[in-house]
Amino acid sequence: MDYRLYFKSRQGELVGLLKDLVQLESPTADKKAVDACSARAVARFQSLGAKITRLPQANVGDFHLVEWPPRAGAGGDRVLVLTHVDTVWPTGRLAQMPFYIEGDKIFGPGVLDMKAGLVMAYAALRALSDLNRKPERRIAVFINSSEESACSAANEAIKSEARRSAAVFCLEPALPGGALKIQRKGRLVLRLDAAGRAAHAAQPERGVSAIEELLGQVRKLSGLRSKDVSLNVGRIGGGDKANVVPEAAWAELDFRFWTLAQKKKILAAARSLSPVVRGAKTRATVAGETPPMERTPGSDRLLAEARAAAAELGLTLAAGRACGGSDGSIAAGAGVPVLDGLGPDGDGIHAADEHCLLSSLVERAALLTVLLAGTRG
Repeated sequence: MDYRLYFKSRQGELVGLLKDLVQLESPTADKKAVDACSARAVARFQSLGAKITRLPQANVGDFHLVEWPPRAGAGGDRVLVLTHVDTVWPTGRLAQMPFYIEGDKIFGPGVLDMKAGLVMAYAALRALSDLNRKPERRIAVFINSSEESACSAANEAIKSEARRSAAVFCLEPALPGGALKIQRKGRLVLRLDAAGRAAHAAQPERGVSAIEELLGQVRKLSGLRSKDVSLNVGRIGGGDKANVVPEAAWAELDFRFWTLAQKKKILAAARSLSPVVRGAKTRATVAGETPPMERTPGSDRLLAEARAAAAELGLTLAAGRACGGSDGSIAAGAGVPVLDGLGPDGDGIHAADEHCLLSSLVERAALLTVLLAGTRG
């Protein structure tokens, strides 16, 4: 079956659904707006006969799980497809970033990150339905409502669904040029709290400067930087008046790394901090974290599977790594093989020129359909 030709002949339908979803603005923090956009997408999946499970949430948009059965007699394996409906763009951004097409580029807020991926998931299941192709394994599509901000409920749901699956496909955008993402950096946010003793600035020897202590500890941790480990001192504060020795200070440090071993080294250094200013105290706590998506034998097998599927379509697939995290990182942290970046090529994520390539959307929809079918020809 030539799925590229199939989707090429239906690219108007892909664009129509993408326009529909993009024009339903869905900033993460606006539960009502996110739920409205999710409802539109879920209705499409329901029209195919998919089983829908809604996971209600009080403070963020509801999550949804779309399930699709395999052929009769297939094994018990399941593949999990990760999508998200929320965007970084506030309601009203469409007035400045309207949905439009220019050549091969489709513009609009959230069009690449990642409403195009959601369109792909629906289109692949519709193709299987229209063509009466029964997949070799069960399919589950998780629609997240809060990927763009830390949400423990979403992370727990993803880990739970990942553990029930043999493989995970994440429909985040491809790397520029179309490469898949086989690795992602992890993130660790540390908060440092330094405590000293207040005194008049005219007699600083009577006090203990928490700010000086904090700066000394930041310098210490800066020594962890390497070609693989980055550190950004993102926020810092402390003190009250210029004529008072500060008794308290704090900072937030954002570390990025490729491996769990690197994360353990950072945590060990943070836990072993000793005062640099006599009489001061420093405490380090974890304020947030995302696991790295490491390259594993399992992810290499998924990459080989994707390359075989691409070859059937007359395509070639490169693979690379990304410095940011995704829901794929969360699934990888559950110990399940993940292939990320299966969404379309494009550029401008979180920027005013956000766009995806129509030709890539067609190709990626075809690739996902072959992968989900699990059969060749």
